Amino acid sequence: MTIRCQALLGTFVEITIDQESDGAITKAFTTVGQVQHLMSFYDPLSELNQINRWAHQVSLVVHPWTAEIIKIAQEIYQQSNGLFNCGIGHRLVAAGLLPRHLDLSQYELGGIEDIHFIDPQTLRASKPVCLDLGGIAKGFAVDKAVESLLASGIQSGCVNAGGDLRVFGTARPVQIRNPSRPNQLIDVGSLQNGAIATSGLYFSNRDQEQSHIINPFAKDESEAHLHFSGSYSVLANECVYADALTKVLALSNLRDHTCFTHFSAKTIKIAA
Repeated sequence: MTIRCQALLGTFVEITIDQESDGAITKAFTTVGQVQHLMSFYDPLSELNQINRWAHQVSLVVHPWTAEIIKIAQEIYQQSNGLFNCGIGHRLVAAGLLPRHLDLSQYELGGIEDIHFIDPQTLRASKPVCLDLGGIAKGFAVDKAVESLLASGIQSGCVNAGGDLRVFGTARPVQIRNPSRPNQLIDVGSLQNGAIATSGLYFSNRDQEQSHIINPFAKDESEAHLHFSGSYSVLANECVYADALTKVLALSNLRDHTCFTHFSAKTIKIAA
């Protein structure tokens, strides 16, 4: 077994494989780093921020992964009836949770639904946008890392990016942080060939910080930030869906939302 960890995506990414192959793990970390390079809101030169800056003015040719994640985000937006919308970056900027790279205050901003594809890799926005992929990019990066490991011939392992976890091959035990006592873990069973992600405000609540879970239908800043004390987890075949759907679960508080059936996802809610 080989286990390595790196600081990426604003968290720690741990890769575990049941073989000895430093080369395969190195390639997987490079893949995660590429997702970060493309989609980081913190990097003013990232492709995401080029979309925010220019897409309402000119057509942009983007990396296939950027196009892929935006199309996935649009599908989840549609299936969740707008509950999942990556066009909430300006809310997080206003709260001081994301850096202010450009001033969009004079615009009426659109959302993920206002991104239109001219061809598979060329997009344009019908309105100015301030997209933030923080609610989906970690899961996407985990999936790409798993794809890289499989392409390298790795038969069993897992990738964990700050609680966004995908397992392939051998089943592995899964734990969720206890929202009442964040330093404790709760065993919830085992996972094989699937993914799980969790949304919680464990440390934001402890440190009395503003919530990073945004209600896209809020009319003003006072209603924008969702506050809750429990945790919301979603199991899905791929981590990109598990990651995004935790926000749908937290915002709707409905474990039977039709969105979960559509994506063959299952939910876990732990009360504090």
